[in-house]
Amino acid sequence: QVQLVESGGGLVQAGGSLRLSCAASGRFFNIAAMGWYRQAPGKPRDLVAAISSGGSTKYEDSVKGRFTISRDNAKNTVYLQMNSLKPEDTAVYYCNRGRYIGGSYYAGDSWGQGTQVTVSS
Repeated sequence: QVQLVESGGGLVQAGGSLRLSCAASGRFFNIAAMGWYRQAPGKPRDLVAAISSGGSTKYEDSVKGRFTISRDNAKNTVYLQMNSLKPEDTAVYYCNRGRYIGGSYYAGDSWGQGTQVTVSS
């Protein structure tokens, strides 16, 4: 069974940066697609960024040019570098192990516990 552990969240001022990490246990990380989602209070959990096993990426429109997803297969870790943060980026961020097919990301059943990101204005 895959376990995902997020870290790196915190409180930051608008315009600042944070880097989230998600460490994955289990086998075959190098052939898994990974995604970052976020959920603000009272809102659904939405995909922010995803990366395929081959390094293809996709981003939600509001974070394009500001967020970068990457992976280190040797460390079984996926990252989300977040720059130029805005108050509307405030949410709990979750990582997910899923599938990346035809340019689309499909969430799997494995989720981390989430890490809180709070951006003050």
